[in-house]
Amino acid sequence: MVELSVLWTRILPLLAALYSVYYWQFITSRQHYKGDAILNGKTVIITGGNSGIGRVTALDLAQRGARVILACRSLQKAQDAAEEIKARTGNSEVEVRHLDLASLQSVREFASGILESEERLDILINNAGIGFAREGAVTKDNFHLIFGINHFGHFLLTNLLLDLLRKSAPSRVITISSIGHEWVFSPLDLTRGDHSSSGSHGSPVLYPHLRSYFQSKLANVLFARELARRLESTGITSVSLHPGVIYTPIWSDMPVDWITTINHFFCRPFFWLFFIDEEAGAQTTLHCALDDSIPYLSGSYFDNCQETAPSALAQDDELAQRLWEVSCEATGLNC
Repeated sequence: MVELSVLWTRILPLLAALYSVYYWQFITSRQHYKGDAILNGKTVIITGGNSGIGRVTALDLAQRGARVILACRSLQKAQDAAEEIKARTGNSEVEVRHLDLASLQSVREFASGILESEERLDILINNAGIGFAREGAVTKDNFHLIFGINHFGHFLLTNLLLDLLRKSAPSRVITISSIGHEWVFSPLDLTRGDHSSSGSHGSPVLYPHLRSYFQSKLANVLFARELARRLESTGITSVSLHPGVIYTPIWSDMPVDWITTINHFFCRPFFWLFFIDEEAGAQTTLHCALDDSIPYLSGSYFDNCQETAPSALAQDDELAQRLWEVSCEATGLNC
């Protein structure tokens, strides 16, 4: 017992010191965007703008006078968010449109509606995403659910809105990635599936090796980088970013009930020790949407309101081009 007590007296100070370094590095050192940009006459689309950092971003941009379109799967939640934003900002130009990124048809219908109703699009923020999915869960087009929503859906959406973004130039496309992209250690396997793997619909899963959250976040960085290369000199800026370590609704769909229960009752009260809040998490998005330096940094990756280097894989231009080609094939785009 004495030896155990001595051990703890040595370990606890070390743990406290390590946590202090972590807290300073990842929590208290987070920067806030302090610019005074005004967005009167500008139009912004935010996917997943009804919750999490998307909602905070929408509120801030509405306060700056932007016309904000919340592109969301749940119309009721989006409408509730829109009404709150209108009430808090006095900006009546906050609109809700239905968008289900798990359905390419829904993406096409959303984009068609935008092209019919909107004269301009100044900022597209690809913010929506999920972190967990049930085993075998697939999109309506038979992609693994996480990769389908986080990458393929946004890839199609962005490409369908490019003409409007060109018309509105200078304009920006901001894609929310994650530091988790660094946890992919081998190139993406972009092989199209055969009939050996099937999803919850019973149909073969297309691109069965593209499935994890971390892979989807790597794809986000590669997509933003390749988009910037293809749009050079068009006036459209494309960047990606890590918003910070945040507990957001993307982690709410835990796949196992008992894990969800433990998470809710035992872990959640301590999350403030390890996660930043949603307001802090939205700051890098706001920096990329509003700062005057961003058009000179197209293709870059940001963290904590600063340009930073992504992983080596995320800088692989051949992989980025190959992912683009496969994404065109997957989404039915002629590109």
